[in-house]
Amino acid sequence: MKRHIFAMFLIAAAAGHASAQNDVFLCVDQNGTKEYKNTGATKGCKKVELPPLTITAPVKRPPPAAAARPATPSDFPTVDGATQKARDNDRRQILQDEMQREEQKLAALKKEYNDGEPERQGNERNYAKYQERVASMKSDIERSEKNIEALKRELGNLK
Repeated sequence: MKRHIFAMFLIAAAAGHASAQNDVFLCVDQNGTKEYKNTGATKGCKKVELPPLTITAPVKRPPPAAAARPATPSDFPTVDGATQKARDNDRRQILQDEMQREEQKLAALKKEYNDGEPERQGNERNYAKYQERVASMKSDIERSEKNIEALKRELGNLK
């Protein structure tokens, strides 16, 4: 009997606690500032009626294997192995040529940059112009270095 009364007390307490958490009050102060609170004990607060909370079951998603790449259509053009190998070799040669040009460009930029102290040109009487050119040279060097890194990655990705 005592257990039954205790269980009913717990259920009633839980239900009371749950409904208290659902109460929301809109409070407006003297300046007209609106604030939402979970207690309405202060002056200027009105209870806001909220729609009931709807709980739904989670949606089951297909396993990751089912979400893999779609099947290739039967009429999709294919390339034989020898042709693909020739294309890969052409691509490798193009990337290597581009890498060589970029490395030559980088060497020329570094030579002109002269460790951050390039020679001043005749039209650079203003020191700010000189600094602007040096900063531009530095960014060109950084860009060229990044291009070389990207080309190395591309060459490394080839089969």
